[in-house]
Formats: sequence, C-alpha cells, structure tokens
Amino acid sequence: MADDRWIIVGLGNPGPEYAGTRHNVGQMVLALLAERMGARFKANRTRNDVAEGRLAGQVVTLARPHSYMNLSGGPVSALLGFYKLSPERTVVLHDELDVPFGGVRLKLGGGDNGHNGLRSISASLGTRDYYRVRFGIGRPPGRMDAANFVLRDFSAAERKELPFALDRCADAVETLITKGLTEAQNLYHTDPPALSARSSV
Repeated sequence: MADDRWIIVGLGNPGPEYAGTRHNVGQMVLALLAERMGARFKANRTRNDVAEGRLAGQVVTLARPHSYMNLSGGPVSALLGFYKLSPERTVVLHDELDVPFGGVRLKLGGGDNGHNGLRSISASLGTRDYYRVRFGIGRPPGRMDAANFVLRDFSAAERKELPFALDRCADAVETLITKGLTEAQNLYHTDPPALSARSSV
C-alpha cells in the first residue's frame, strides 16, 4: 500500500564541488542506503533524484533534491504530493553542528536550529512533524564561521572514521523505520567510543 512507504531525504547541495563537504553528509548516508538496497537514482518530475526499493523489509523511496540546501522544501513537498504521503512518513538526513563528529541523533519534529534545509522543508510542508536523523559534524574550530565550516571537506582524521560513522547512521535509519523512534534513540544516542574519545582531546 502506498501509505506504508517511507520517504527518506538526504540533504545537501548539488554539484561535484559540494559532494564531499560536511553540509552534504545527509546525501552520503543516502548513497549508502541506496547501496544497501541495490537501487539506483533516477530523475523524477518532483525535482528529486529518487531510488525505490526495500530497506530492512520496508518500502522506501530515497530522495535527493535537485535544489540547493536552502530551497529543499519545494522538492520534498512535491515528492510527498506525488506519493500522497503525510510528513510523518518522511525522514530527513542532515548535518548537525551541535552533535560531536560521528554522533547520531534522531527526533520527530522540533525547531530547525538554524539549519536552512530544515527551515525550508518546514515552511513548504506547513509542519515540523517529520523525522530528522542528524549526523554530527561538530563545531567549527576557533573563530571560523559556521557557514564556511559546513561547506568545507572533512579533515584527514575525520575522513578515516567517516565510513564507520556513515554506516552507523545508516543503521540508525533502518532501526527508525523498522522498530520506531524510541528504540532507535536508545541504541544510537551514544557516541561511538573511538569518536567520543577523540572529541574530548
């Protein structure tokens, strides 16, 4: 049935110059989920690239908006209209400054915490009641502006750990759609030991 489907959106900016940046980590997790599903992305009339299939037994559409981050809401709203789904069947993957690198946090609803992609989605949907899976990128060093920090590539040390962190975030998404928010939070709201140890140095 159509209303059993999950929409999983990976936020980021289009184009190769942004592909490896911190702001695009939502799309990196999305690419890993597509790999797990054995699905390929195709352009859709909703202004998204979409990949369809089953993830952990659930019917899923993965979506990558064609727009820049601050205009994500239009494509996401169009996608929900296309499938006739409510926002509560939507999971948005995005970067989070207020979570240490590699940490994962999940929630339903809430504010946008200054994240332009979330602000655009909430405005277009007319609600904040959709799931968010937040991938921690940590705070910028020194006095670096946050806007510059998110548009830079991960550090060499972070790059070494990134595949493991992405894998863990993808696992959290699977747990969310199969076992619910509370269980996913209980399992993933602790930072990986190696990462949390490094962030305290």
